Formats: sequence, C-alpha cells, structure tokens
Amino acid sequence: MSEHFEQALDWTAEQGLKHVEVRVIDGVNAAALTDERAKEVRRQVEERGLYISAIASPLFKCALDPGRQVASGDTFGQAEETVEQHFAKLTRVMEIAKLLGTTRIRIFSFWRELEPASYQAEIAAHLKRAAEAAQAEGMQLLLENEPACNGGFAEEVAAIVAAVNSPALRGLWDPGNEAYGGREAYPSGYEVMKDKLAHVHLKDAYIGEDGKPRCVPMGSGNVPVIDQLRALLRDGYDGLFTIETHFIPAGGTAMTGTTMSLVALKALLSEVE
Repeated sequence: MSEHFEQALDWTAEQGLKHVEVRVIDGVNAAALTDERAKEVRRQVEERGLYISAIASPLFKCALDPGRQVASGDTFGQAEETVEQHFAKLTRVMEIAKLLGTTRIRIFSFWRELEPASYQAEIAAHLKRAAEAAQAEGMQLLLENEPACNGGFAEEVAAIVAAVNSPALRGLWDPGNEAYGGREAYPSGYEVMKDKLAHVHLKDAYIGEDGKPRCVPMGSGNVPVIDQLRALLRDGYDGLFTIETHFIPAGGTAMTGTTMSLVALKALLSEVE
C-alpha cells in the first residue's frame, strides 16, 4: 500500500487496524531480510501497537520442471529459482518468521502446468515435505489460491491440502483471486475451501468486457462480500483477515486504493451481523 514501510505502518495504526502482513519492505522482499533488518522491522511494527500476522512470501512460485512450459506471475522482485532453492529459502523464511514474531508463512503451489491435475501427486509430495519442515519449527504454511499456480482455484487448493493432510499446511482463501480468475468465489469456491482454510485475504475483482481481470474496491466486483463474510461468521472462522492492496485508482496511489477498499469494507461489515 506504500513503497515506504513506515508510511504504511503509520496509516495502518491510524486506521485502527491491528496487524500487518509483510511482503516487500522498502524494496526488499520479506523473504530476503537480514537478521538485523528483521529485528528492526519488528520493532517498527510493535512500537505502533501492531503485530506481524504473516510473511506473504513467494515460496514455491517456481517451476516443478524448468523444461516444461508453465505459466508465471509476480515473484515480488525475486529471481526464478529451482524447487530445491525454494526449500532452502523456506528454511531461511522460517528463521525470519521467528525474528518477526509470527508463525504464518504464505506459500504457493508451483507455476501452473498445462494440465495441473497430472502433477498433483508430485505437488503434494513437495508440499508435504515443506509441511513436515514447518511443523518441526512450529510454523504454519498457508497455501493461497493463485491463478498462475497449480493450486489456482478453490477446488485445487482444497485437494492439495487434503492430500498433504498436515496441520502445518492449510488454505489461504482469497475470494478476490477466484473472481480475478473468472470463477465464482461464493458460494462455489468457498464451499470446497471452508474446511481447509486458516487465513483470508480480502480484495475484489471482475472480468471486464475486454476479457481482462481488474481489481476494484470491496463490494464493487464479482465477490459477494456480505454473503461471504456472513458464511465465515456462521461457520466459526476465527482467523485473520488481510486487505490486499492491488486496487489503484486511475491517477492515484496504492494508499488511496487501499483506503477506498477499507472504507467500502467497513460499510459492508455493517450489513453482516
């Protein structure tokens, strides 16, 4: 929501929010922080009465096999690396998480294959290995539905989480990503994810007449936000919500877009209870 970390923290505190999910900090990917910088980041967060909820890492945004044609997407400034390099990065990110005071790490399911279902066993095997490493360190991996990855949509993420079958790997439900990929977020997507999720990202999106997806403020896209939040409340979800900052109004900034999304979300929340 800002390229300047302390500016983002000040805004978050001013809005009465409680936590931040760190991804890129002053141009440095959170997965690449030094020990000293991680300690300073935690100090900056906590002196404002906030806490770090999760590391929004790019872990396992890589190709299962570099020789195969796959999709690709945003790596938040990280170079393309091999699966084994990502496992080494997982070890380091868990160390960073401890310094930041969090146990949650967002991960992905490798760049999307032409036929993702054909590689589900291989994907699950890798993520089971990752979950075992995370469980040994008291960490929880959160697998996000990301259209550029093999777990691109709700049913795919749910199937991977079920196959891994570990308390250290749960789903990160992003209904906005489902809409961004042209799928029905609620009720269809949520119904297959609701028993597998442990974290929620909030944004909204729609597919334009030109066939291109666009992010928009909460409640103005294809995510039925009120019904989705009511369902989470009804089903006993007691985890966290993170507002994602992908909407930027024409001529504006990410901070303006995030503010618009927060204002819209507060209005929608008044309809939930």
